[in-house]
Amino acid sequence: MFRPGWRFFPVPALAALVVLGLGSGGLSLAGLRASSGHLLVSGALIGDARAAAGFLSIAEDVPLMPGLAESPEAATVFDKPSGRIANTEAKGAVTAAAVRQFYAATLPQLGWQNAGAERYRRENEQLRISFTGRDGALIVRFELLPNQ
Repeated sequence: MFRPGWRFFPVPALAALVVLGLGSGGLSLAGLRASSGHLLVSGALIGDARAAAGFLSIAEDVPLMPGLAESPEAATVFDKPSGRIANTEAKGAVTAAAVRQFYAATLPQLGWQNAGAERYRRENEQLRISFTGRDGALIVRFELLPNQ
């Protein structure tokens, strides 16, 4: 019954999905299956839930700054023995200074420590944030890597 792209969650996780908008029509029931006291949730639905909650699809603990919209086609995730390597991009009519300020204020509250110039570390991972484009039409790239 387990398929690639699906993950098991304890049934109480359903309550979190309802809070995130499942019950109000924000998410589809098509990505849910119940089995042996667990909730089987499609990877696509997990990404939708994270986006609804304001988090990156590649990392459930990295918030998406208001004003940015993640580009789902840009997300990639590789699991390696040394840790995961993941990246994605988000676009928005924001400034690089506002993005820096948002993440400098938000990430430490989630356990990430500032490691210099748009770099943060936590446990076995590091997060790099970089920019392309110009203020008002900015592309923000997020890279999650194992600590080196």
